[in-house]
Amino acid sequence: MGAELVHFEIAADDLEKMASFYRETLGWTIEPGSLEYPDYLVIKTSDREDMPCGGMMKKMMPEQGLLNYYGVDSIEEFNAKVRENGGQVVMEKMPVPGMGYFSVCLDPEGNPFGLWLTDESAG
Repeated sequence: MGAELVHFEIAADDLEKMASFYRETLGWTIEPGSLEYPDYLVIKTSDREDMPCGGMMKKMMPEQGLLNYYGVDSIEEFNAKVRENGGQVVMEKMPVPGMGYFSVCLDPEGNPFGLWLTDESAG
């Protein structure tokens, strides 16, 4: 089996409006993430522990929208595969302290996706 969906992020101009939309429309639980990241909301789509969770944040670019993250065992290895197969790495490996590492890529037609490596020693 290949890389599985492990996380998603929704970028929004109006966080409260979008959070309300997804709460009311899809029944998701959306709450503030932490004091460290007050403008990052955590999304739970299910009570099941094996389901991916998501996040919601302010848009950093006008065209920013939904981004899916896929779990991998090596960011460097998969970044190389992205390039070898005609994609681009637009954000190289970055740490999320205490959680892991990620990179952001584009497929050959420009669709964005993220790679995620869980590693609690990330800093």
